[in-house]
Amino acid sequence: MTIHPLEIRHAREICGWAYEAPFDIYNWPDWESMQKDGIEFGDPVLRETQYAAVQGSGLELIGFAQFFPIAGVTRLGLGLRPDLCSQGLGAAFIRLIAQEALLRSPGNEIDLEVLTWNTRAIRAYEQAGFRITDTYARRTAAGFADCHCMVYMPCDS
Repeated sequence: MTIHPLEIRHAREICGWAYEAPFDIYNWPDWESMQKDGIEFGDPVLRETQYAAVQGSGLELIGFAQFFPIAGVTRLGLGLRPDLCSQGLGAAFIRLIAQEALLRSPGNEIDLEVLTWNTRAIRAYEQAGFRITDTYARRTAAGFADCHCMVYMPCDS
């Protein structure tokens, strides 16, 4: 797995991914809407500065990462292609993204948020070296939900 700039062709592909319930809350709007509304990787500046494609050995798109800057922190957003979920790739995928975040912003803390019910993701994050440091309610597209903040602590793994 390697990290590359997120190109428009990747963005279109990601918008076509369809996760099964209950993970379908992670589905993106269609590409045309994202581009028209300038949201997330539909905004060319955000796509270039915050997003990256994760590609396999054949350069196929296997996932994406977002490196969201907060003072002293890089907050990760990420997604693995739906057909690759539950295939044992999660920890290596996440570790690669965390290492890229450290390269991009040395000295920053690396964290992410995950819904508390998403035990599949939590297990993968823990295997990659993340630890739960806080739990709180936050607004989601479906209303308020409990989530964990997990911080990358590779020395613990």
